[in-house]
Amino acid sequence: MLDGILPVFKEKGMTSHDVVFKLRKILQMKKIGHSGTLDPEVDGVLLILLGNSTKVSDYAMNLGKSYKAEVCLGLSTTTEDISGDIVEEVRLGQITAEEIKNACSKLIGRITQIPPIYSAVKVKGKKLYEYARNGNFDVERPSREVYIHSIKLDEASIVNKKSRIYFTINVHCGKGVYIRTIATQIGELLNVPSCMSSLRRTSSGKITIENCYTLKQISEMTKEEISQILYKKEYALESYKFYELPKYRAKQVMNGLRFRKNQFSELDFTEGIVFTYEGDAIAIYHLRDKNDELLSVKTTFPKEIS
Repeated sequence: MLDGILPVFKEKGMTSHDVVFKLRKILQMKKIGHSGTLDPEVDGVLLILLGNSTKVSDYAMNLGKSYKAEVCLGLSTTTEDISGDIVEEVRLGQITAEEIKNACSKLIGRITQIPPIYSAVKVKGKKLYEYARNGNFDVERPSREVYIHSIKLDEASIVNKKSRIYFTINVHCGKGVYIRTIATQIGELLNVPSCMSSLRRTSSGKITIENCYTLKQISEMTKEEISQILYKKEYALESYKFYELPKYRAKQVMNGLRFRKNQFSELDFTEGIVFTYEGDAIAIYHLRDKNDELLSVKTTFPKEIS
């Protein structure tokens, strides 16, 4: 069975679930997941998790992501992108690159976002887009804190078309960020209606579009060829420190044994430590509280140890 992270270039017109469905047929295996949903009209990097690597899904979502987005000033919509119904439309004059860059700079760092009404965020057990489809646009949307590492304006991309201004930004951010909402927030800072007019995910962690394969390319590969392009599950754990265990300790881990932190006095478990055996991650142990004496198991990754 294939096991690892498959870097896929998701094309427009497909949901992330569609990609998983098609790959189950191509690879003839059921244990497949993905990390970080992309909307149907968004293309770019989609990390597909195969086999036991589905267990690193949450960790893969924490990998920083980069996007190339086109923003449209002068138009706002119900969906916060160009596909939605028009909410407000104005004719714009001149807006300078400096004004746009100044607005972008105010969105760097830890910021608060309110998810779009057309999103999968759940409120009282229902997804927001379900409320919207039923005509309920007044449901209270919970705000969330997200982190933006950088927003860079491509000054050469600024154009004025029919009194609307379009420009491209490159965004590097943490998990949970809605780029559509970044587009509307830029407009709010400029005091004009705005929305996102196109989006591409350009990287997930260090994996870029250049590292990805289309479904067609994958369908033409042998299982052996596919195994050669997989990233190990450890890629999703790169923010942790790794510690190699001897066989007897690795067996204890696989049996669910809890350890005292003084058994590994040289290690700091505050953020968690990935235990490995023969180079493979087998578990993550951490301290739930800094005053705890016993280490807690965060995740285990099954491995046969003979």
